[in-house]
Amino acid sequence: MYIEKDFEKRYRLLREILETIVLTVLMFLIIRLAVQNFNVDGMSMEESLHNQELILVDKWSYRFHTPTRGDVVVFVAPPQPDQDYIKRIIGLPGDIITINNGVPTVNGMTLKEFYVDPKFMGAAPGDQTVVNVVVPPNYYFVMGDNRQHSSDSRYWGCLPRKNIIGRAALVYWPFGQDNDGLLPNVASVYEKIPPPPTSTGNACYIWHNATT
Repeated sequence: MYIEKDFEKRYRLLREILETIVLTVLMFLIIRLAVQNFNVDGMSMEESLHNQELILVDKWSYRFHTPTRGDVVVFVAPPQPDQDYIKRIIGLPGDIITINNGVPTVNGMTLKEFYVDPKFMGAAPGDQTVVNVVVPPNYYFVMGDNRQHSSDSRYWGCLPRKNIIGRAALVYWPFGQDNDGLLPNVASVYEKIPPPPTSTGNACYIWHNATT
């Protein structure tokens, strides 16, 4: 009788351990599907994000809605598919984009970007001519906030939707920088952009080695 009870206790303990392991693995997989950590490497998003900051990337919400202007996104870099970049979405599919010395005009409206420090405004090395460029379906026009030092759509063209990993949601390390962990709300910059004009523009350059 005592042997039987001892066996039941051991069986129950083993079952609880296995259940805990299974639940832990499931929770880990669910979290990995929803969020991902990312290390900001470089200064292309100054002053909004700083070199070596650690951020959480929301991989889940774009399953329910499309990316919007002003979103800061992490994506597989078209010119370097073995690397991930982080930039801000400036133009949506169908938008007509012109860039003048780092200042974007979208559908005829020049953006007043309070989040871009004037000392970082200007052209980047390797800029292509961007005048009345049409963003094709399922593509986005992205730029770094540091316009003088950013490899972005001015250089390698529009970003395929399939390359986007997710939206930068939260800075979790280090503490005490000039943000409180949350990226600033920039909706006011983009809310009055008119729809694209009926006149056509130039086709957006697309990097041919974009990842599948």
